[in-house]
Amino acid sequence: MAFVRLDTQDFIVSADSITAPAWTNYVPTLNNMYTSSVQAAGSSGNYYLNVYQISSTDPSAEIQFNIAYGNKYGSGSSWYDAGISDLSPTRTIYGQFRNLIYGDENANFVFGGVTQNDFYSITIDRARYKQSLFPGSLNLVLSSSANALYLTDNSRDTPIASYLDCGRVFQIVSGSNGSAIPISSSAPNAVAAGMTISGSYGLFLPDIGAIILNAKALDLTKVNGGVNLSTSATSNSTPNPTNPARLYSKMVSGSTFSGSFSLNSQETVTSDYVFVRARNGEFNYSENPSFISGSTGTIIYDAFIQNPQTYITTVGMYNDNNELLAVAKLSKPLKKDFTKEALIRVKLDF
Repeated sequence: MAFVRLDTQDFIVSADSITAPAWTNYVPTLNNMYTSSVQAAGSSGNYYLNVYQISSTDPSAEIQFNIAYGNKYGSGSSWYDAGISDLSPTRTIYGQFRNLIYGDENANFVFGGVTQNDFYSITIDRARYKQSLFPGSLNLVLSSSANALYLTDNSRDTPIASYLDCGRVFQIVSGSNGSAIPISSSAPNAVAAGMTISGSYGLFLPDIGAIILNAKALDLTKVNGGVNLSTSATSNSTPNPTNPARLYSKMVSGSTFSGSFSLNSQETVTSDYVFVRARNGEFNYSENPSFISGSTGTIIYDAFIQNPQTYITTVGMYNDNNELLAVAKLSKPLKKDFTKEALIRVKLDF
């Protein structure tokens, strides 16, 4: 065994971004969506709906995302206590996302410069993505009757990202693959007026895996740029998850359109490359029993004295205490003698 100290020039660090579809089995588009009647009827159904890629009764069903509705004043769901008004699941959801996104319990949700008091959240299940969601990959179709609203983030239109307490934030707009499309020529004034009053369609938050949809924008009629969602903001209403179910129905209707809900995850993999050099005068002898005598320590074959030959099979990385930290295996033995030099690149991913 031979040791050679590595120089600083033998190390280089590289970072690569890896993307993949977010849905189970790396399906690029989630065209089929299912909820669980058991979950919807249970206590959690008062807060949100879980959405699966196949029937929830199937053993291979996995949660893809969940839908929730938040309201600043607690409207849209029943109160926790009939004697204490406005304290409800929707108010809790609003407060949770406000603290998570803005880091300020007094902040308001702002969509495209317009402050709103309620929203829908689509939270991607943590098992569906690695480090974050990939900006520009969001395509969500919501359908109202035969019409469809195509939503995406505006990451390609805004190369310099904005930041909130939760990380990067992009506006959700009408378009595809990270770019907005021009307002429809059929009713540009009505759509422009609707968006001016309600703001953008929401916020895309890739670093926490969340999509926040502006309820007021979706409540608009189709001619004004919405999908007639008809969000219920009645105080002390039925405990059933009415509003999340409304959005879910629009998503299911939108699944008949191409690319109904596509989304990619993103992961930055940092690699440390180590260049190990075996010069012509190095690593030509071995302590292997097939090379030297174990009893006398002499070279077994006289021909190996002046013309030794070895085969490199493994590269070990040691610290200054001679503790083995990493091992790299070559795909096949590499012949080495005084007439040959080798440069071996070791890649460490972390």
